[in-house]
Amino acid sequence: MSATLTSESALMEELLKLSPEFTRPVLGSLVEGEVIGVYGNKILIDLFGVATGMIAGKEARDSSGTLASIQNGDVISAYVIGDENEEGYYVLSLSRASQERTWRSFVKAYEDNEVIAVTIHEANKGGLLVLMDGIKGFIPVSQLAPMHYPRVDGADAAEILTRLQRLVGQKLNVKIINLDQAGGKLILSEKAAMAEKRQAALQDLKPGDVVDGVISGIVKFGIFVAFDGLEGLVHISEIEWGHVKNPASYGKIGDAVQVQIIGIEGDKISLSMKRLTPDPWKAAAEKYSIGTVVKGRVDRVTQFGVFVKLEDDISGLIHLSELSHEPVKDAHKFVKIGEDIDVKIIAIDPDDHRIGLSIKALQEPPAGAEEVTTES
Repeated sequence: MSATLTSESALMEELLKLSPEFTRPVLGSLVEGEVIGVYGNKILIDLFGVATGMIAGKEARDSSGTLASIQNGDVISAYVIGDENEEGYYVLSLSRASQERTWRSFVKAYEDNEVIAVTIHEANKGGLLVLMDGIKGFIPVSQLAPMHYPRVDGADAAEILTRLQRLVGQKLNVKIINLDQAGGKLILSEKAAMAEKRQAALQDLKPGDVVDGVISGIVKFGIFVAFDGLEGLVHISEIEWGHVKNPASYGKIGDAVQVQIIGIEGDKISLSMKRLTPDPWKAAAEKYSIGTVVKGRVDRVTQFGVFVKLEDDISGLIHLSELSHEPVKDAHKFVKIGEDIDVKIIAIDPDDHRIGLSIKALQEPPAGAEEVTTES
């Protein structure tokens, strides 16, 4: 009898050595187990013979919708949020497990400098908000890529917010540039995600290149165009050969455009739209000559003179001194905008895109006044 007991004791010791070490679930850790029961929004999990865990209520709802498809026999991971309750079950959470996995993926992306995709959840005047498994991320306006940066005249807060709200629901590629694990918050950058592509594109760029892009911003001084992760400005003087009153008349945000690179200074890229069309001033040098009388329409009145449109992209200037033989302080007393008038060409400089015009040269000088020739 004694020998039998000794043999059984030895066998038991051997089995214990071969069996897995008994480990109690640790609060705040991820554990795996097999589903042994699903009752509405309550899930029971066998933690592989060590203990039984229970997931209930809101803790059973994760971002993947696991509860809707879970079945007995499935192996799932859960987060330990409580020790054994009155029923002897460890209290577990699917939602916290999902959040923990998501957070770990963010930490890895941050450490490895990886690009991740996020969906915009909300917008405020300072930037864009994302929400992933209860983890909040923020993309400041300054960290948006050129295509999404809200360029608004006068930095109007309401208009900035309107522009940003259009991005809600869209997916953006970003990099994590700051990570606060204790607070469960991330600072994200779309601009950083595009930095390598931008640098490569910038190195291949040179003045004279023609590129296809999209309008990314329209302001009073010109049009911003984004292309290949880069952005450049078409100054108002480079939109059209003629005078441009309002850049917004030449397109809207998102429109496809073709532009020419005319200057690169560090990250600053100067673009032109007008240089992709023939320069009308070259033809004007042949068409117009000094001393010729032509008809034009008054286009603008300024403090120093009157601009007269001779054709679509060609305008000339009547200086105040060329409006009348008498002293002129207010040009509006002599011409009206939209009025068709006859003028005499007194100077042409096609290289500088200038034509000098005169009304005075078509008038008889006052009696007794010495006639002064202005032709050159």
